[in-house]
Amino acid sequence: MNLRPYQTALVQKVHDTFRRGVKSACIVLPCGGGKSVIVAEIAKRTTQKLNRVLFLVHRIELCEQIEHTFRAWGVDMNFCQICMVQTACRRLKKLSLPSLIITDESHHSKSMSYQKIYDFFPESYRLGVTATPIRLDGSGLGDVYETLIEGVSAKWLIENNFLSPYTYYAPTVADLNGIKIQRGEFEVKSAENVLFNRTVFGDVISHYRKFADGKQAICYCVSIRHSEAMAKEFQDNGIQAVHIDGTTPKTERQRIIEDFRNGRIKILCNVDIISEGFDVPDCECVILLRPTKSLTLFIQQSMRTMRYKPEKSAIIIDHVGNYARFGMPDADRQWTLESKPKKARQKSDDLPEIKVLQCPECFCTFQPEDDAKICPECGYAFPKKERSLDVEESTELRQITGFTLKYDDSPDQCRNIHDLQKYAKQKNYKLGWIYYQAKQRGWL
Repeated sequence: MNLRPYQTALVQKVHDTFRRGVKSACIVLPCGGGKSVIVAEIAKRTTQKLNRVLFLVHRIELCEQIEHTFRAWGVDMNFCQICMVQTACRRLKKLSLPSLIITDESHHSKSMSYQKIYDFFPESYRLGVTATPIRLDGSGLGDVYETLIEGVSAKWLIENNFLSPYTYYAPTVADLNGIKIQRGEFEVKSAENVLFNRTVFGDVISHYRKFADGKQAICYCVSIRHSEAMAKEFQDNGIQAVHIDGTTPKTERQRIIEDFRNGRIKILCNVDIISEGFDVPDCECVILLRPTKSLTLFIQQSMRTMRYKPEKSAIIIDHVGNYARFGMPDADRQWTLESKPKKARQKSDDLPEIKVLQCPECFCTFQPEDDAKICPECGYAFPKKERSLDVEESTELRQITGFTLKYDDSPDQCRNIHDLQKYAKQKNYKLGWIYYQAKQRGWL
């Protein structure tokens, strides 16, 4: 087995970084870029020199999966231990001193459990790997890693046939007004109450049939109860669907995954088990029914369908407007180890604008590359009066529809803070009005 050229280049960058005296670094590579084989190659080279590797994962399901990859790649497992972070914390004194600690999904590595391990082995080199080196609270990883080692972009992977191109649809977006925010994320119970709705269920079924009829799909839900209900709704409409979660027995889970791989199951409903690193067969479509303020979760879930196959075009159906908070899954993003200042995290004005358009004819949602606003899916030409949807990362949209420059005498049609700013400017309202209106809508 051989690495791809861009993967080999990343391995060399890691080698050169450590040779310069840097003790901790974080690899950044998009989902589907092959992070597992990159760290397998690094672990193989380390163990070949009889140096020990400690590989940390945050879920027990990943241990067996990673070990299988490492053994197939030729890692000497006599010198490599794959361990859940919680287990490693409990057995620190029993662990062999590692020369290198590799942390999978290293955006988790600021938590106390990881810090406890790092502090116990202060002389070990540390290497993290992630697609998104940022946490939900906006804090960076600068107190864990000294430098970022960035690989190629998601756009580059698509252009060079390492990821599949995709079409992004946001046909009908559930009204998220009233969902509580807890610790920076949508609160599960109130989100479940909003989405546990016959209208939403009907929209999901009808738009699956419209955009991805007969294709295998993974459906991300807000809770186990929601996921089970969604699977039943698919079944009641003659579409073979199954729910899976962390409590599903291992043998049952293996059977479900095998049935999905063989096409006997069309829809795999879950909460977030099929997100970070979880090994499932390729699928052609993802259905987003879980609103999130986590860029990491959005990218992990939306890009799950973009594993490359010749002639494949992935389909993403977003019923909760996640794209409006983050832009497209393959948008170019500037990564840094620095944390955002707390005030900046709370001020949407400081966040970069993300220009996104939604076609009123076919619901294709895309990021225009130039001033010529033409739907890439159906060719619809946007009228000049139409404006692009300017969205900040912290924006919480109630509904996504077509937008025009003209506002009537009511602010009710404002769907985000940017809309409120436009409306206030037309009415000569002060900033306090914007703050009050946004607060009333739960956007702040």
